[in-house]
Amino acid sequence: MVRQALESKWSYDEFLLELTQRELSARSENRLKRRLREAKFPLMKTLENFDYEAAPDLDVRLIQDLKRCEYISQKRNVILLGKSGTGKSHIATGLAIEACRQGIRTRFVTGPGLANELIEANDEKTLSRTIQRYSRYGLLVVDELGYVPFSKKGAELLFQVFAERYERGAIIVTTNLGFADWTQIFGEATLTAALLDRLTHKAHIITCSWDSYRLKETLKNKTQKNG
Repeated sequence: MVRQALESKWSYDEFLLELTQRELSARSENRLKRRLREAKFPLMKTLENFDYEAAPDLDVRLIQDLKRCEYISQKRNVILLGKSGTGKSHIATGLAIEACRQGIRTRFVTGPGLANELIEANDEKTLSRTIQRYSRYGLLVVDELGYVPFSKKGAELLFQVFAERYERGAIIVTTNLGFADWTQIFGEATLTAALLDRLTHKAHIITCSWDSYRLKETLKNKTQKNG
């Protein structure tokens, strides 16, 4: 930078301004890196590289609106429903990365992973601390809710996390099940109803009704090989 300043004959004020801008940029970049590490995304999938053509019924204007992260400050949830391979996790991850870019503490977990962590915390007498930790994130993403049924204890502990965040922190959930089928994973009808009541209140619900683009890609590759 000093060489550039000398070659370009910057004034002292110009040099100081450039130095300050670079310092601020470096700090901002480091903060983003910390947020992304803390979030623990399994894959870095942004909204910029989402295949919108493969999701013809997706409300793109809603996605663009959600990118502004106002739903997080409003403590509103986002629920993505649809079959496997429709890009639910990609959209959830992309929205969460946008939150990180805006300096919001974010955490990404799978439903089964969170349930197991809570059960272990309960066994180790650290449940209260664990639930409190999850309540402090500005955004919590719970992915793959519905593929594996929870034990009675796991369902109860997950309910505690969701209840603790109700109107206090935003949650993004991805699920392959319609709401009527949630008793298949949470078991007890009363608990499921109470959970859905809190989770869906003022939530943005996105139904991913298009075909699996993973399946379409597989069939396309198979056709090309056979051709």
